[in-house]
Amino acid sequence: MIEISASPTTTTIVISGDLDLAERDQFPEVAARVVGLRRQLVVVDMCRVTFMDSTGAAFLISLADAGRKRGGATVLRGANPRELFVIEVCGAMDLFRVDPDHRCESVESS
Repeated sequence: MIEISASPTTTTIVISGDLDLAERDQFPEVAARVVGLRRQLVVVDMCRVTFMDSTGAAFLISLADAGRKRGGATVLRGANPRELFVIEVCGAMDLFRVDPDHRCESVESS
């Protein structure tokens, strides 16, 4: 599941579950909504991602690239080392800022 919220300066995308080939049908609509909001900062909350493949990484890369083209930034919050590795293998880490200070809430507490 992908949820989108916006403040005056930031779009936040909260991803729950798998971000992979099986979910790709929703990527174009989500991307269009995020780009349409035209916020300078896009924060991708990955605390609840259970699995991400190269298709999911390509989706995140396309969001970051679109933001960068209009002078914005994309922050990955709560990404685990495995997810960061997938993005690194795709050669796209330079498109993202990684929030090293964020601590995800445990799944049990929500």
